Amino acid sequence: MEAYFVDWLNLLGRWLHFITGIAWIGSSFYFVWLDNHLQSPVDSSDVQKGVGGELWSVHGGGFYHAQKYSVSPAELPETLHWFKWEAYTTWMSGMFLLALVYWYGAEIYLVDSSVANLSSGIAVAIGSAFLVGGWLIYDLLCRSPLARNEKVLGGILFLLLTLAAWTLCQLFSGRGAYIHFGAMIGTIMVANVFFVIIPGQRRMVAATAAGNTPIPADGINGKQRSVHNTFFTLPVLFVMISNHYAMTYGHPFNWIILIAICVAGALIRVYFVARHKGRQSIWPIVGALVILASVAAIIVPRPAGSTFANSDHSGAGGTIVDSATQPQSFADVVVIIKERCVNCHASQPSFAGFPAAPGGVMFDTPEQIVKESSRIHQQVVVTKIMPIGNLTKMTDAERLIVDLWYRDGANIDWVGEH
Repeated sequence: MEAYFVDWLNLLGRWLHFITGIAWIGSSFYFVWLDNHLQSPVDSSDVQKGVGGELWSVHGGGFYHAQKYSVSPAELPETLHWFKWEAYTTWMSGMFLLALVYWYGAEIYLVDSSVANLSSGIAVAIGSAFLVGGWLIYDLLCRSPLARNEKVLGGILFLLLTLAAWTLCQLFSGRGAYIHFGAMIGTIMVANVFFVIIPGQRRMVAATAAGNTPIPADGINGKQRSVHNTFFTLPVLFVMISNHYAMTYGHPFNWIILIAICVAGALIRVYFVARHKGRQSIWPIVGALVILASVAAIIVPRPAGSTFANSDHSGAGGTIVDSATQPQSFADVVVIIKERCVNCHASQPSFAGFPAAPGGVMFDTPEQIVKESSRIHQQVVVTKIMPIGNLTKMTDAERLIVDLWYRDGANIDWVGEH
């Protein structure tokens, strides 16, 4: 019952995170678009009132006239809408999921003894430190003289994020490293809203209400952090879906893949922001596509026969498996799958924490194993991300047998001739 209850918490938390994330990102994208499409006011009286830009639009059968003041209006309206709870709720629901899936289930999803021999408590502490430390370092940089030059600041942030990606991938499972990298950036984004953007807006509103001129720095700093957030958005969205793609986080150079795809996402946003301003250079998109194509080409699965080719394969206790002298049969494959995989991938999983087979994939019968042969080979042999965290201690010798079976046709009648 505990696993079933946790699954419902996961479902509801993920649903809430998805909904609020759409609201936050949608409003963020809209205001970036709006800000970059503003034109000088046509009516001179609007200029005298302090309007710095305006935009007419049509949507849902109605016409809208948006105006932005250079600093603030002479008098505030009775109703002033704020955009903050979308960000706060997205972060809170995301932290709930992080704690539920990756901290509560650290021994499954976060810790990988083949990467680093960490206890669950130490792993959670390290993950928490990255979230807090990431924001503190970023905020200090933005408040330092380096922030006067956005290119210099951007270069330093890129190097630090690359270092963070590499470090996380040396400590956690690939999946856990990716999600903590995304959570760190997401924490920076919401902290920008909570500690910089909203307080600055509150001071601007208070100054206007008191009949004083708002401090321009509040608007400038808020705009800077808002721009940073828009470039962080697509990398965070990639991380949110990355757990479905073991070819990325399961690769030996997963940290390079993570940074490369994040750069591609940022370049895509660069293109759209520039396009909003009327500067439609295609080069950022070209750069993003080149990066993505390069990553896809580099991590493509190796040709059949090369997975374990020309190397010794150690089994349990250091036993060397020589495929030329030890033929295998499909029965050996079934034994391996049942011992290492069926405790989770079954109609009634026996492993604690799994009320149902992950992804609905089950290996209860030989026919089911053959049907999922391609998926088994990809996850067990190519990326080696299954069994998850290698909790069932699958050996390279066993992976070799699965590899030989798959390359020889993945059929029930298989008998190895090697």
